[in-house]
Amino acid sequence: MAFDPDAAIAHLQRADPALTRIIAAVGPFAMEVGREPFRALALAILYQQLAGASARAIASRFVAIYTSSSHLAGNDRFPTPQEIIATPEQELRAVGLSRQKIAYLRDLALKFVSGEVDPEQFPELDDEEVIQRLLAIKGIGRWTAEMFLMFSLGRPDVLPVDDLGVRKAVQLTYGLPSLPRPDELRSIAEPWRPYRSVATWYLWQSRRLVIMETEPPVAPSSSAK
Repeated sequence: MAFDPDAAIAHLQRADPALTRIIAAVGPFAMEVGREPFRALALAILYQQLAGASARAIASRFVAIYTSSSHLAGNDRFPTPQEIIATPEQELRAVGLSRQKIAYLRDLALKFVSGEVDPEQFPELDDEEVIQRLLAIKGIGRWTAEMFLMFSLGRPDVLPVDDLGVRKAVQLTYGLPSLPRPDELRSIAEPWRPYRSVATWYLWQSRRLVIMETEPPVAPSSSAK
């Protein structure tokens, strides 16, 4: 992890009393980062627009292509871009992948093979530059790129303003009458900089908890330190 979680938590506790309560209720920061880039993006494509069980079943059958055939006999690692490119379409269709998802996976694989998307360059790029590189891949949207920043690259200051879980958690935490708009969420989250990823993780976790409040807290002003 490229940042100190303890420093992040101390900052959030100073910046926002509401987050202080959530942090106390949730406990230690335990977001797992460092997911392998190609695997993370390929799985994001596989899981798109599918319920969890269906997505897991298709992903399992997809990986099994490579563990049970001559592609990767006896090896249970995730396939490489080159191996996906070499797999006949009918084989991919047989495990439940649509033609659109096959096209997305192959575009992802081709961009990795060509170097158009090169994870070794990501440490030199800021968050928005990484997002723009990823948006060039068919089937990858901004939310997926933001999740990649958080869970693969461990970037500390990502705020996914379109994430429904975050919006619902903020609505509940701050007693808002409706889901916050992106600009409203950015305003509320301004004091969390430069650790909005950590705040986001705690907000996700807070939705699993029932925190009794006598009255809703006031959202912090952007000038909070």
